[in-house]
Amino acid sequence: MRIVRALTRRGPVFIAGKLGMHASTVGRVLRRHHTPLLRELDPVTGIRIRAERRSANRYEHEYPGSLIHIDVKKLGRIPDGGGWRLHGRSERPNRKRGQGYDYVHTVIDDHSRVAYAEIHDDEKGVTAAGVLERAIGFYASLGVRVERVISDNAFAYRHSAAFRDVVTQHSIQHRFIRPHCPWTNGKVERLNRTLATEWAYARPWTSNDERRAGLTAWLDYYNLDRAHLGIDGQTPIDRVNNGRGQYS
Repeated sequence: MRIVRALTRRGPVFIAGKLGMHASTVGRVLRRHHTPLLRELDPVTGIRIRAERRSANRYEHEYPGSLIHIDVKKLGRIPDGGGWRLHGRSERPNRKRGQGYDYVHTVIDDHSRVAYAEIHDDEKGVTAAGVLERAIGFYASLGVRVERVISDNAFAYRHSAAFRDVVTQHSIQHRFIRPHCPWTNGKVERLNRTLATEWAYARPWTSNDERRAGLTAWLDYYNLDRAHLGIDGQTPIDRVNNGRGQYS
């Protein structure tokens, strides 16, 4: 069990499915062996890192759309033919540096954990505003109206007129996290770690375009099939459907 955890860096629900056990049993065994929580590990290397959170308090909004979280995950681009993860650091065919970055704009619903993401070449305010506009439309297609959005204090969110216009046009309340308190936006931070582990670094991609194309399939899996321990083992789409009945 601990070997599966070390190799996959996945939670009790995933491990239980692989081993044919109950998630609660897996959780108890991992705790008994003092296995670090996933949030305490580097998502790529699996090395334990110091936890930043200073409070154990958690919150969850009561119904879908009450609050969405938004953020950006920066990823180094992959050269054509694959990078060091495919060929090794000394034998990769394209040793050119400075490939640049992909900026993955991520959004997640606080109650259901239904996620939305787009890949862009920058993290400017106009780009972030477009992502928010389309994310609102995505949630609306599920029958959910977004009421609030929370973000960090990046320029694109704090000072962009374009982003502020989208918030105003949709009558959304915009909240900001307290400085140096990233756990306030913890659900999207956790989404970013999961996205990195299960999509961006899950396999050695042969090109940046190949990795980009893989995001859509991974998001479908995340929203439709992936069980979440934080929502009692439900999938996000199940929870948005169940929680929508509370929405008015």
